[in-house]
Amino acid sequence: MSQWTRPVRWVKTFDARYDWMGPTIAILSAWYFLSQVVVAWVFNPARGSTLRGPEYSFVTNTISDLGNTACHSNVCSPRHTLMNVTLGILGLAMLIGSILIYREFTNRAFREGRSQREQSREEVAAKLGFACLAIGGIGAMLVGGFPENTIGVMHATGAGLAIGGGELGILVLGFALVSIPEGLRHFMIGASSVALVAAISFGFKHHFGLGAGGMERIAQYPESIWLITFGLYITRDHYAKGLLVKGLRKRQESLA
Repeated sequence: MSQWTRPVRWVKTFDARYDWMGPTIAILSAWYFLSQVVVAWVFNPARGSTLRGPEYSFVTNTISDLGNTACHSNVCSPRHTLMNVTLGILGLAMLIGSILIYREFTNRAFREGRSQREQSREEVAAKLGFACLAIGGIGAMLVGGFPENTIGVMHATGAGLAIGGGELGILVLGFALVSIPEGLRHFMIGASSVALVAAISFGFKHHFGLGAGGMERIAQYPESIWLITFGLYITRDHYAKGLLVKGLRKRQESLA
């Protein structure tokens, strides 16, 4: 058999049992953006004799300010519970999703003619990428569970894991997932590279005139945008496969 006709070995895992994961990740990630607007809408309200404070700024205020459970100085977020619960649920979805999706994108379409070394290298890289995303999910849960005004070390650790782990995972997967569309891979590599530089700048408090909130969002938002895009890609991919399987079954039935 020539190299052009070698069969493709398919392994059915995630796409056969967990087709709800794609929509779940996309919806929760989209809600993460919307929840920031909902929570920021009533930021620094008037309290008794205290006049309403400054409105929430997506440039000067950090994301963590929305989850602050105390009212002091110019930070008061009455809907902090909504923000923290959103972070916790999104982090849990990232953790579970990373585990469930891992095997689908490492074993889904290897040609038998490819060397074992190439396959092993890609599997190791994909495992590392999804592990980083899982760590990012744990970080998001820590951020939601330990708001900035509680245990600062835990909150800072969670933020570092959520942003750094998540963006690093996307960068690694951009190189490792050879089966996904090239455009999506290029976005993953480019956006995560910019986000990691922004995360380092934010960590060292170099905002370059963009404000703490602005720099933090450059570091974090690419991850959330990718989660929405990736969730939609998984959903479309599974739907297309479902139609293909149904078509093959009908054809077999007609030939029987």
